[in-house]
Parts: sequence; C-alpha cells; structure tokens
Amino acid sequence: MKLFTNDEIRGIDRYTIDEEGIPARELIQRVAEGVAAEILARRRPSQPVTVFAGPGNNGADALAVARLLIEQGFDPEVFLFNIRGNSLSRECRVCRDELLATGRARLIEITDSMEHPELTERHLVVDGLFGSGLRDHLGSGYAMLVRDINDSGAEVVSIDIPSGLFADWNPNLIERNVVHASLTCAIQFPRLSFFMADNAAITGHVKVIDIGLSKAAIRATPSKYHLVEAADLRRVLRERPLFASKADFGSALLVAGSYGMMGAALLAARGALRSGVGKLTVHSPRCGFNILQSGAPEALFHHDKNDVAVTDIMPQHDYNAVAVGPGIGVADATIQAIDIFIRNYRQPSVLDADALNCLARRQPLLAMLTPGTVLTPHAAEFDRLFGPQPSAEARLLKAIDICRRQKIVIVLKGHYTATVRPDGKVFFNSSGNPGMATAGSGDVLTGIIASLMAQGYRSELAAVAGVFIHGLAGDIAAKRHGEWGLTSADIADCVGQAIKTIME
Repeated sequence: MKLFTNDEIRGIDRYTIDEEGIPARELIQRVAEGVAAEILARRRPSQPVTVFAGPGNNGADALAVARLLIEQGFDPEVFLFNIRGNSLSRECRVCRDELLATGRARLIEITDSMEHPELTERHLVVDGLFGSGLRDHLGSGYAMLVRDINDSGAEVVSIDIPSGLFADWNPNLIERNVVHASLTCAIQFPRLSFFMADNAAITGHVKVIDIGLSKAAIRATPSKYHLVEAADLRRVLRERPLFASKADFGSALLVAGSYGMMGAALLAARGALRSGVGKLTVHSPRCGFNILQSGAPEALFHHDKNDVAVTDIMPQHDYNAVAVGPGIGVADATIQAIDIFIRNYRQPSVLDADALNCLARRQPLLAMLTPGTVLTPHAAEFDRLFGPQPSAEARLLKAIDICRRQKIVIVLKGHYTATVRPDGKVFFNSSGNPGMATAGSGDVLTGIIASLMAQGYRSELAAVAGVFIHGLAGDIAAKRHGEWGLTSADIADCVGQAIKTIME
C-alpha cells in the first residue's frame, strides 16, 4: 500500500473535489460518520464528552462529529476556537451553523482567552484542534490546553492526527505540547509520522477512516513510501515448478556461531531452511559441529580452522547468497576475517548482528560495501555503525541518505521495520508483534533473507519479503504460544506456514 506525504495527500484530496466533483462538505460528513462510529463503539451517551474544534477544516470535522453525537443521545460540550471572531474556514462556519441548528448544542466560541474546562478520567475528549495541515508548533495558549488534556487522564480521540504532531517529520518535537491520543482516526491514509517509534505514545491506536478519495489520483500519485502487506508479496513470490529440484532454489552460505553462541547459527539455519533454500551450508567453528548436525541435519557443515571462533569467511564455492554475522562474536581474528571478506567478496551479501559490530570497529570498511549488500541493524547496532542518532526519525533519514550514497539496503528493525532501498524508497512492515522482541529473532530473519537471495530474488526484494514473512511467522507463532511465551525457535518453525498463508 502506498503511503503519501502530507502534500501528496492534499493533492489527492484536491483532485477528488475538483475533478470528481465530490464537495468538501461531503468529505467532512464522511469523516464525521467514521469518527462518530468509532466513538459509539466505545462510549455510552451518559458519559461526558468534550469536543475541541480548531478554526480550520479539522475543526469542521470535529463540529460535524459533535452534531452526529447529539443525534445519538450524547450531550457534548463543544469549544470552538475562533480567535478575534473571524478566523474560521468556510467549511468550519457551515458546520458550526449546522451544529447550532440542532437546538441542543452546548457550544462555546472562543474569540480571545478561555477558562479551561475541568476534565477527568471519565471524559472523552474529541481532538479537532489542528489536523495534518499544521505548519508550526503550537503557541503557548494552545500548548497549555494540550497539557491540560494530557494531564487529565481522559480518553482522547484525535481526528486525522493528534494536534501538534506534524504529518511527515518532527525533528524538534516537544512531546508534552502534542495531544496524546488514545485513538487516532486517520483520514484515508496513515501518516508517515505514525510509523516512528518516537510517536507511539502520541498516536495511540490508529484507525484509518476510508472517505473515498479518488482511486485514480491514488494510483497516479507516485510515492517513496509503502506499507507492505500480504497482497504485495503474493504478486512477487514465485510458485514452485512441478518438476523442480533443489538446484532450482539456490545454495546459500551462512557464516555464524562461536563458542557459547551456536544457538544463533542454528536459528538462522532454520530460518533459511524453512524459507525454501535449495541447499544450505553453515560455516562455523569446530565446536558447532554436533549442535548444527543434530539441530539442522538438512544443512551441510563447513568447519572453520579454529575451534571456538570464525577466522576465515571467504567462500570456498560459488554460492548464490552469503550471510554473515549471527553469533560470530567480535574476537580480533573474527574482525580481521570480516575485513578480508568485505575487501574481496564482490557479490551482495547479508550482514547482521556481530558482523555489524565488527564493521563498527573497522569504520573504513563501510565505504567498501558491495552495492546491493543488506545490513540488518537494530537501533543500537545502527548507531554504533553510523553514529548516535537522537530519534528513530533521525535514524531513518540517516539510513535513506546512506543507502542512496552507497547503493546498499538497510533493514532498520523495529515494530514497523523499515527496509530502505538504494533508490531512497522505504518499505514499512505491517506484520509482527511485540512477542518477537526476543533473543534470536533477528537471526531467523537473516536466514530468511539469505534464503530468498539464494533463490534468485534481488537483495532489495529479498529484504522486504523476508521482513514480512518473518513478522507473519511471528504472528502465527503468537497465536499458538501467546506473545509472552514466544521464542525465536517458534518463529523459525512457522516460516513455512507464513509463506503458505501468503501464497493462498
């Protein structure tokens, strides 16, 4: 699914109004109906409701919601901000007049200063102060109101976007000056800022309200950002030929494991095997022989000359894909082996976990990465590689810049794992759950990505597909074991079922 910047969404909105003849007032009504339906599903008319409406079309949405709630037996107190008495948009004026025409509206129009209403945990607050059109941080008066809302403990439903949050990027965000929503009713599309971990406490649960914006405009508008869903993968994953042999699905080399860390190698191997690689070879120190041969008998074992650490990474055969890192540690000899590998291996590879930690200790190697190479860091690993970042947003922007300059792929792991391609496009992942925040989960992912690359998928596609398959496997495993009981071995075991689900 395409994700759009705020300006792109405004263009789609204008096209819907101007070219398809749908009046702005009709779109506001659709927003209001969607938001009101969400409130009716959560609240009884006897509970107190306070609506804050700004002077623009976000305020118009809020006023229309208030009118619909009155029709359903609610008695909302409505505060409309019309500073100096002449700041309302045309649609906001119309919605105000329609609300007053009910004869039951408790509307307070703020033209100067106001006495803040008393809010409690029993209240439902409808936040329609400022939507995605906000260009500047909230002024002191609005900021004080926002803090009162946040401090009250009331349930908050924000229309379009929590007031004070920008739709795209928020580099200097003051969190206390932004409404903290329990539920954000996004209009037609989730906003880019919703996918940043920094804003999770602000947006709360996000519900997208489909208001029927132009499908033609959506198709015609290019986007650099996407939310990956099962249907996207169904279009690109290939069916297996009836007369296939293992040679048709590639060979992968997995360099993983060290003394005390052979579990990482085993988990990565299981991830690769469950995702369909034709032949897998695991290169590990000698100490891993019994563990790998018993835990993953389908994999070939190639031993390092060292008993406890990986000291030689250069492939001995012409593998279709190579992945390096799970559990290899950061011994001096291992760092030197990574150095030699990166300087000499000229095909795209997957670098994860300790391979990234070794890279962080040999910074000049970053400029030598082969185009198409996939890095799979979590936040701490990314910061060790590329310098400390103040926020998840800053980390993503840094990744976009690096991928463009070096023509590599970065998989920024997290709740909405972001796969950044060399062309600057970003693919946020929609699968997965908090139970996957467990040791070894990333090792399974490394195996999946390497397996897909071995099967002939380009590294950019293998990374995007691998992340979704990994998350879906985690979702299937969580249904069986619960999020608290989920282990990385459970994820690996469900990889095949995840692919089957996608292909059905």
